[in-house]
Amino acid sequence: MALIDSRFFTGFALAGFMLAAAGCQSGDKNAIAATDDLKPPEGKILASELRAYCPAITLREGTAFFNTYEKGGQDDPTKVIYQASISDVTRSCKSADGNLTMNVAVAGKVVPGPAGKAGNVTMPIRIVVVRGDEVLYSKLHSYPTAVGSESTQWMFSDPNVVIPVPAERDVQIFAGYDEGEPKKKKPE
Repeated sequence: MALIDSRFFTGFALAGFMLAAAGCQSGDKNAIAATDDLKPPEGKILASELRAYCPAITLREGTAFFNTYEKGGQDDPTKVIYQASISDVTRSCKSADGNLTMNVAVAGKVVPGPAGKAGNVTMPIRIVVVRGDEVLYSKLHSYPTAVGSESTQWMFSDPNVVIPVPAERDVQIFAGYDEGEPKKKKPE
């Protein structure tokens, strides 16, 4: 008889809990109103934002490394002050008012060379957005980083990359070092 009583009370308690939980759900007007609100809570992302177009980003060939040399030591490995490299690139996108705003981020490392010393190195980082041969955005940034006697990690971002929302998904983002046009040699 004790076994039947414990099953009865357990079942009765479980049924009472389920009824109480159901009653709480059906009478909560705030829960119903929250489903009508299309704005996500602070820090949340809408499903439409996850499906939105965000162009791919890559490093352009030959732009992942940047060397700084002692004066007159160009291309001499014993005269390298710093060698910088890009190890990762990423981006995030938001569409609003007919524009696509992108935050392009680049991360890497600076390693002192044989002629290295503690100080600052300014890296020329270029962000470019293209559609085929058409340049939609291009900006060269001078990004300073303090370095010591060991390798230093760094991260740069350009949160102001803005282009019109493309009609097709044919836009490409490139990031990398850009030392500009090579200096012309003086005629002899």
